[in-house]
Parts: sequence; structure tokens; C-alpha cells
Amino acid sequence: MEYVVIIPAAGSGKRMNAGKNKLFLTVQNVPVIIHTLQVFETDPLCKAIYLSINPGERESFKLLINQYKINKVKAMVAGGKERQESVFEALKAVRETDIVLVHDGARPFIRHSTIRRLVEKAEESKAAIVAVPVKDTIKRAEDAQIMETVERSGLWAAQTPQAFHMSILKQAYESADRDQFLGTDDASLVERLGVAVAIVEGQYDNIKLTTIEDLYFAEAIIKNRLSLPEG
Repeated sequence: MEYVVIIPAAGSGKRMNAGKNKLFLTVQNVPVIIHTLQVFETDPLCKAIYLSINPGERESFKLLINQYKINKVKAMVAGGKERQESVFEALKAVRETDIVLVHDGARPFIRHSTIRRLVEKAEESKAAIVAVPVKDTIKRAEDAQIMETVERSGLWAAQTPQAFHMSILKQAYESADRDQFLGTDDASLVERLGVAVAIVEGQYDNIKLTTIEDLYFAEAIIKNRLSLPEG
């Protein structure tokens, strides 16, 4: 089953304190956004990529896309202030697909094998996300005071990609827009419709690059993957 992927890339990356869009920072001398785009460029199941960007960075994205020969980018749409707005704008531009994925631009280590399992699950169940079981002990706190220790046996840390039947994701975004509801991820919007969302277990190294320390982890992940086959 082929798919289309939306990649929101309009964020400012304030927590990275980089002074620019964190997606232009480099890991192993290659921009983060290119690492991410190359995953989908080289996946035979991916038929199109839609980027949500800051319009002021359009030329920078075009230069990188041309330099690294990323041919599957079909459109670059103007993103919004929130990630949800950016995805919605890209969703309006998507045409002719049954399955649509949404994936963070700053999450460059998703594996083809995981994407395939995700797409298969979404085709079957209409909505699915990649996630990993929570490993740490979780505390619920108020004003830096522990209120309770949360049972972690049923907790999962959501990642991306998240995959949906196109009609369901479009309905979810239109409903959220009407109700002015801001969700925590794409699945949270679909959950509002009463649609069950399945989980596909991913890998712990599918990290999102959020802080400057994450760049060190990214270097280590790449070095490790060069010595190990994909699994």
C-alpha cells in the first residue's frame, strides 16, 4: 500500500536555542531535515512528500531539496503558528491517496520496516501510530510536589509517523478547526471522533531532536546504524 507523508517543518526550535530553524542544523554534516526526507525519498511505498514550512525559509528549503536530489516533495505549503495548523494546511493540499502519514521533521531515524508495519496496520484499522512502552517511572506532580506514582504497565510514549485513512484524518482536522480544539498530536484529533487508534511498536532510537543534547545522541545513533543492519 502506497502512502503520502506530511512533514511539518515550520517550527522555530526555541528549545534548541540554535538561533534558526533546528531542521537546518547538521548531523554528520547533513541537515536534519535532509536526513528525514531521505527516509521517505528512498522508501518505494512513499509516493509524495508535503512539507509545511515558514514562507521566509522557502528558498533555503528549495536549495537543500535540489542539492540533495529529493524528488518526492510535491508541495511546500505555508505553515501556521502551531504544528496542528501546519499539518492542516498541508492536508488541504494532499490529493489522491488512501493512506496519509504525518511525521515530525526533527525525527530522522524512523526505519522503513517500521513504516511498512504502520501502513499495513493503518490500512487494516484506519488509524495507527508508532509508539514505545514507557520505561521510566512516571510521577504526577503539582507545584513540584509528587502527587502519585503512575502505573506504567499500560503507558506508551507516542512517536511519529502516525498513519490514517485520508478521509478520517481530514474529518478529524476539520472537526478540531470548527471546535477550536488544540490536540497534542494527530491521533488525539482522531480519538475525538471515537475512532480507535492502533499502536505499532517502534524503536527507542526514533528520537525527536528537541534540545542541543539530542544532537549528540543523533551522532551516536548514526554511527551505530552504520555498523548494524536495519531491524
